[in-house]
Amino acid sequence: MLAKLCCAVVGLLAVACVNSPIHAAAPNPQAALNQLLEEVWFTELAEFPLFATNAGEHRYNDKLPDMSPAAYERRREQQKSFATKLAAIPVESLDTDDRINYEFLSRMIADNRAELDFGAHLMPITNRSGFHVEFPELAKDVPLETLADYENYLARLAAFGKYVDDHIALMRLGMQKQIVLPDVSVRDYAKIITPQLVDDPRASRLYTPFEKFSAKIPTGDHERLRAQATTAIQQTVVPGFRKFHDFLRDEYLPACRSPIGAAALPQGREFYRHRVRRFTTLDVTPEQVHATGLAEVERIHAEMQTIINELKFNGDFKAFVEHLRTDPKFYPTSAEQLMKEVGYVLKRMDGELPKLFGKLPRTPYGIRPIPDFIAPQTTTAYYSPPSGDGRRAGFYYVNTYNLKSRPLFEVEVLSIHEAVPGHHLQLALQQELTNVPPLRRFSDCTAFIEGWGLYSERLGKEVGFYADPYSDFGRLSFSMWRACRLVVDTGMHYLGWSRQQAIDYMAANTALSMHNITAEVDRYIAWPGQALAYKMGELKISGLRRDCEERLGAKFDIRAFHDTVLEAGAVPLDVLERRVQGWLAQQVSAAN
Repeated sequence: MLAKLCCAVVGLLAVACVNSPIHAAAPNPQAALNQLLEEVWFTELAEFPLFATNAGEHRYNDKLPDMSPAAYERRREQQKSFATKLAAIPVESLDTDDRINYEFLSRMIADNRAELDFGAHLMPITNRSGFHVEFPELAKDVPLETLADYENYLARLAAFGKYVDDHIALMRLGMQKQIVLPDVSVRDYAKIITPQLVDDPRASRLYTPFEKFSAKIPTGDHERLRAQATTAIQQTVVPGFRKFHDFLRDEYLPACRSPIGAAALPQGREFYRHRVRRFTTLDVTPEQVHATGLAEVERIHAEMQTIINELKFNGDFKAFVEHLRTDPKFYPTSAEQLMKEVGYVLKRMDGELPKLFGKLPRTPYGIRPIPDFIAPQTTTAYYSPPSGDGRRAGFYYVNTYNLKSRPLFEVEVLSIHEAVPGHHLQLALQQELTNVPPLRRFSDCTAFIEGWGLYSERLGKEVGFYADPYSDFGRLSFSMWRACRLVVDTGMHYLGWSRQQAIDYMAANTALSMHNITAEVDRYIAWPGQALAYKMGELKISGLRRDCEERLGAKFDIRAFHDTVLEAGAVPLDVLERRVQGWLAQQVSAAN
């Protein structure tokens, strides 16, 4: 999965278009659309400075976003303005590529307006994400080479107090409207925030850039910069984290709801139906998604049982899974061993990629352990995309906490999903596109991105991975995991399932460790609908491939198919289907 929302299009757009090179008039539909795309893009950069930095736009590197309730009300009005301007453009006059841009923007605006109307922005954190998790990692996400970079970094540290106040005001408004997180999603807040409450500013993660400076920083500025960092951390950052800690303890947690499902929110059932459509990009209902999940669980079970039979294991499925969870031979004995196994798998896969793709990204990737302060609460791994200016690689983060819950038979499938040919390959290629507007280069269409990640897991088998039956069972367990998500996410948020019911269902049907299962279920509780994107996206991509293989037979070219799927970046699944069908028609015509 992605470490954070890497793109503006899933953020909420703001009111002013600052320093935007917008043209005075648009003489035709294509020009009008391009003008609106520019307006949306430059507005996004101005209003979400952290995103702007990540996208390679550095004029806002000294700022943090305005997260106040007033800012979101302005954004609500801006969304209406964008929708009005888009509706005035006659879509029937656009060519194929511009229609994709139009549909992309239309869906984005509609989703953003719905999120605001349902009040989702009033729950700006979860148990594993949000400003309190991301800000301590600021040094890894911003440039720190020049004196100006350091001055910008210090300015952001100094602005942290208002950043905290904005979030508290937003969450207090949520309390008033009864739009709050479940208490299970907040109760471990201290484990995340307490590590930031340092007595010595030099012990803060945010002080790290001042321990060793870039060679471009004049020696005479070192002590001044260190002194300013110490003051900012001591007088602004630590008090800010302490204030948020006390707010969660004294005000927010007591106001949190006991029911875990989104259906318990005001307009909760309507909100969840919206989330299903948003995260799958399909016109489907929670009931349909639940049924799809049950069918996939049954199908994958049969494949898993085949491997158990081949291993001649003396016991049933439950006994085999218990064997996998408890036998020490399946688990690393050190974090170093786990990281080495990951590195070896990825280096092997790098060499196989030309068999599957005609075009590969130029941007490299690396591997890192997940930071200690968030590792106990977060998932088994995640991916952080490269920066838009090419100054930072993509990174695959591996959870080395609680090694007894990190089975080695999952290393191949996990690494393939998060790095190559999964998230890194797809997102790096997307950022390197030159024929689409920047709004799409940095898009986070979850159904496509996570659907591709899950689809790519199966590609490993096509180039020689999962030769060990336990590793292949790990692959199937990951597929089963995503199928179970369709069942438990809809179950908890729409059909009245309890947290324990979801945990028990995951435990009965996957080989995931109990630690991972609990962390995953708690993630779904705090992030309604997002978990549906993986399997629904994978089913669409796999189905399109089957159609192409059946129509083309021996003339099917896997490299050309994959290039077609990826060449427009992350798009809604209905758009992807039309693109692939167009490519297929061309191939059939050429074959005849």
